[in-house]
Amino acid sequence: MEQKAKILIVDDDKILRGNIVRILKMKGYEVEAAEDGLQGLKKLETYNPALIVLDINMPNMGGIEFYHKIYFGDKPRYPVLFSTARSDLEHLFREFSIDGFIVKPFDLDDFVREVEIILKKRECVVEGPEQKIGQLLKNVYLAENDPAESGPIAVALLDAGYRVACAKSGSAVLELMMIDPPVLGLIKLGLVDVSGDLVVQRAHHMAKTSAVKFIVYEKGDSSRLTPVRERMRGKTGVTDLVEYATTLDLVRAVEAALA
Repeated sequence: MEQKAKILIVDDDKILRGNIVRILKMKGYEVEAAEDGLQGLKKLETYNPALIVLDINMPNMGGIEFYHKIYFGDKPRYPVLFSTARSDLEHLFREFSIDGFIVKPFDLDDFVREVEIILKKRECVVEGPEQKIGQLLKNVYLAENDPAESGPIAVALLDAGYRVACAKSGSAVLELMMIDPPVLGLIKLGLVDVSGDLVVQRAHHMAKTSAVKFIVYEKGDSSRLTPVRERMRGKTGVTDLVEYATTLDLVRAVEAALA
């Protein structure tokens, strides 16, 4: 198996830490773990990770203090994925230069996907002097419950220069948007909990997300989009309704909406 990136886990929850280490190693990553910030700093003396997964509340040295210890100039020396049991820390994530966050309890598959997205995003930024800087700063949130579809769509958007976060349901993407609104939401029509157009309507009527642009999409089934067009006629919020065959169709729709 090809060796992937090095990742440091800093979390005092022994069971969760062990589960994270095991699944990342199964995916081919080289992983080190620490139970608090002090141990994490000690690890960094000999270990150079491509990503640090950092819990906030820990004994001895918590995640915030650890974060400030690794800060250099105007950003941390390493990419950071914050892990927290609280979803109300919007001010924290706006203040700090972090690459992502995930709210506990989380599904391990979702966690791995977030790790992969952050690492891929970093690759895009590093290799992207020829890319459009404006695009690199644009956050797109993808709501797709089928992992076989969300992975390729996310990668296509990342390759196009966007920063991407994924959610598997309408409620999950709404919670994510309330913490940090994106510039655009790419929402599947047939989500498992609520239809994509209703997600858009809810978001549009909340002050914090009222300015977000939205694309509702479905794969190769225009008959499902027809009644949505009727429901959305005369209502605001949906920028476009897209029937797509390939991920490039969605990337083009996003580019057009943000042009």
